[in-house]
Parts: sequence; C-alpha cells; structure tokens
Amino acid sequence: MSDTVKGPESYFPSIEKKYGRPIEEWKTLIRGSGHSKHMELVNWLKAEHGMGHGHANALVAHTLKDSETS
Repeated sequence: MSDTVKGPESYFPSIEKKYGRPIEEWKTLIRGSGHSKHMELVNWLKAEHGMGHGHANALVAHTLKDSETS
C-alpha cells in the first residue's frame, strides 16, 4: 500500500506553507464567504486572498465534498 496523498489533499502542505493558514481555517473562510458555486469560490479565493488557481480549486473541491457528505 502506498501512503502517497492524492487528489486535492496533495496540495494542502504547500497551501499551508505558501499562504500561512491551516487548511481548516481556509475551509471555514470558504464556508462563510457567501458563495456556494465552485467557480465563484475559486474566483473569490483568487481575488480576495491572492491564491493561485490550482490551490483555490483544490480547497474548494475538498470543502464542497465535505459539505456533501455531512
């Protein structure tokens, strides 16, 4: 078995390092942003927090997936 992290989670260490916030804090910000659609959230992270597209996309995908399963 491989312990290699795949999918959106593979971006998490570099997101925390580059933007200085833990993933749970980003997810809380996303949930409280007032936006609900994937690309609205991606564009919001890019515009308001200077996040790159790949990092924003990974965070949004993971956050929305969490919302579907809870």
